[in-house]
Amino acid sequence: MKPNEAHSIRIGEHVIGPGQPVFVVAELSGNHGQSFDTAVKLVYLAKEAGADAIKLQTYTADTITIPSGPRSDSRLDKDWFKIEGGTLWDGKTLHELYQQSFTPWEWQPKLQIVARELGLELFASAFDPTAVDFLEQMHVPVHKTASPELVDIPLIEKMARTGKPLILSTGMASLAEIEEAVTAARRAGATEICLLKCTSSYPAPPEHANLRTLIDLANRFEVPVGLSDHTLGCETAVAAVALGACIVEKHFTASRSTPGPDSAFSLEPDEFRDMVHAIRNAERSLGSIHYGATASELAMLKFRRSLFVVADVKAGEMFTEKNVRSIRPADGLHPRNLPAVLGRKAACEVRGGTPLKWEMVADAPASAREIA
Repeated sequence: MKPNEAHSIRIGEHVIGPGQPVFVVAELSGNHGQSFDTAVKLVYLAKEAGADAIKLQTYTADTITIPSGPRSDSRLDKDWFKIEGGTLWDGKTLHELYQQSFTPWEWQPKLQIVARELGLELFASAFDPTAVDFLEQMHVPVHKTASPELVDIPLIEKMARTGKPLILSTGMASLAEIEEAVTAARRAGATEICLLKCTSSYPAPPEHANLRTLIDLANRFEVPVGLSDHTLGCETAVAAVALGACIVEKHFTASRSTPGPDSAFSLEPDEFRDMVHAIRNAERSLGSIHYGATASELAMLKFRRSLFVVADVKAGEMFTEKNVRSIRPADGLHPRNLPAVLGRKAACEVRGGTPLKWEMVADAPASAREIA
């Protein structure tokens, strides 16, 4: 992918796109454990760990789902609201999980103030129209759609109509579903869209990341792309940067030993800091298209090969493979000239260990001198 200013979005003071610094997002999710002080602490820790932004989730249990039965008797829960299938949350109902995980809405403007004071952007995934309205009142710089909501076209259209940049997470989505979402967003007025590759399993196996999809997403939709990463560790995130990811979002916790719905697949501060450091090194190493010696390689040019006289040669004596060789260092003629030298006579006496020059070769062809 070539850097293209037209394929970029702006989040606050950050330009997000090819050739720009990777935008690193710390996802707080429910790792605050329903403690506002813990949430504030996480914002500070994320700043110290090198994050560019904090992401929240704006929903309540009742805006994202409904109780599956009488609150007084969980035995009457309807099966389709029960979580099963080998997830971290098996045995709970959706309502129970989200009641445990949600971030109280009254906290969110306060956390935004803390983030701004630290120089961090703060935004959130909105899970229903009321959340979009709430976040608009907070003047968030960007709206985000979580992977399961990618199929909620009216929700995407409402976000798009705000005129804000839009981040769409694509976990589980077919290509047709992504096309439908992007088309709907653009039709509703979105001009700045970023697509995040995501594997919606928790934690996600690295072999299910399919990071090459990033390149295809960027080329198909002509938008910046990124990664919402649920794998353990930071290797997948760094690999995504090498493939063109402009945003990396990772769940963040003070400690995985603290119980919480997302703790098991979140990074602790030291791990997050290591990830950011690796991402910054990765993006620096991408550099630009370049051929020839870099500044750090100039001293090594001397270690290239060139033609040397390796045994004493008298004036008039013929140059042969025994007295002329291609060796290091690079002080003599270019090795390409060896065929033009062999079989010709020395114009003067040359001691072994001397870099070969054209003035030492009698009757050197003019064409050879031109390509020395």
